[in-house]
Amino acid sequence: MTEDNDLLLQQFFHDAAQQQIADDGFTERVMQQLPQTRCNLQRFNRLWTFFCVGVFLVLFVLFRGWELLAIHFEVLLRTLLVETFSINLPLLAAILFSLLLVGVGEVAYNER
Repeated sequence: MTEDNDLLLQQFFHDAAQQQIADDGFTERVMQQLPQTRCNLQRFNRLWTFFCVGVFLVLFVLFRGWELLAIHFEVLLRTLLVETFSINLPLLAAILFSLLLVGVGEVAYNER
C-alpha cells in the first residue's frame, strides 16, 4: 500500500515540477531584488577562517608550539613502547559518530 502511495506522490510531484507558469518575468525580477546574503556569508566565513588560522599561527610561534609537540610526541612514543593500552570502544564510537554527523552536515549544507 505504501509503495503505491509513494509512486503516486512521485508521479504527482514530477508532473508538477514540469509545469511552467507564465508570470512575465516577475519571478526573475523578484530574485534579482533579493539580497545576496549567501555570497556575503561565504565571504565572511572565509575571512573568519583566515583570521582564526592567522591567530593560531601567531600563537603557535609565540608559545613555541613545535617544542610542545616534540615533547608530547616523545612521551607518546616512550609510553607506547613500555605500556600496553586499551581502546575505550564507547568513546571511539562516539567520536566516529560525531565525525559522521559533521560530515553529513557539511554535505547537506553544501548541497543547498
